[in-house]
Amino acid sequence: MLHRKTGFFLVLIVILILVNLSIYKKEQHLAHGRIVCLRLAPVDPRSLMQGDYMRLRFALTETLRKQLPETIRRQNSDGYMILKVESNCTAAFVGLDHGQALASDHVRLHYRLRNGRIKIATNAFFFEEGTGKTYANARYGVFRINGNAEPLLTGLKDVHLRTLLPHYRHTNK
Repeated sequence: MLHRKTGFFLVLIVILILVNLSIYKKEQHLAHGRIVCLRLAPVDPRSLMQGDYMRLRFALTETLRKQLPETIRRQNSDGYMILKVESNCTAAFVGLDHGQALASDHVRLHYRLRNGRIKIATNAFFFEEGTGKTYANARYGVFRINGNAEPLLTGLKDVHLRTLLPHYRHTNK
């Protein structure tokens, strides 16, 4: 019986270590990732079945799709593209990554091709119920891109690159 309890606690400790390591990695990604703003393509209306969220599509995916050979577009694959990042954080597609050295204003971005659709990080931005009007003017997705070219969506910006934050109505009770 003592061995079962010891084994249980050892497994629990390993799980806690792995969870905390994952949290630490995400915190480092948020703290040190390069900020990049990707222009949004027209988005679908929010889904009431999923709660309040905005479906995301990025304008550069069409440019990327045209650069990919037809044989690759029909496969499920992963790849990297090169983006040029302007001083205001907006980014433009430069080309496919072939392992070349990057200029100081360039960054690699990981993408996934699944069932003919290009995915960058996520295809949805979830927000608190009742704050949807705030995000209706979203024109850019804000990402932190780490050294492994992994994007992490951190927010949305409007056409003037102002961060969109929900405005809460406070009531006095």
